[in-house]
Amino acid sequence: MEKIDQLDRKILSIITKNARIPFKDVAEKCEVSRAAIHQRVQRLMDMGVIIGSGYHVNPKTLGYHISTYIGIKLEKGSLYKLVVPELEKIAEIVECHFTLGPYTLLVRLYAKNDEHLMELLNNKIQEIPGVVSTETLMSLEERIQREIPIE
Repeated sequence: MEKIDQLDRKILSIITKNARIPFKDVAEKCEVSRAAIHQRVQRLMDMGVIIGSGYHVNPKTLGYHISTYIGIKLEKGSLYKLVVPELEKIAEIVECHFTLGPYTLLVRLYAKNDEHLMELLNNKIQEIPGVVSTETLMSLEERIQREIPIE
């Protein structure tokens, strides 16, 4: 992997705080040309340093009032290769992690209400072959959401 220099880090620091900032403004702050910023950002994307772009939508504005983390235990850890594609079919699941510890998988999902959550758990997740049990952890409020420090 190519080395990330101080200019790359400065660019990342700026654009992770405001992804909508025009490249001309980034160029001014970094004291380089707009073309240099464009080339650097493209290079960072090609290198896999920048792994996406877009907008974050507040789930509550779309009627999703419950945020949960669900620990999933599988019969065997190796079944994750079969279970994850089934979890991907559940649109309300926004994250899935293969973990060490008490759960094989940890997923984050959004539900509209208690009944919707119960439907997702009982009729979708727990019906997937290989799923032994689930444990639901309710998020009452998300207080921190940020990128890792760019140093």
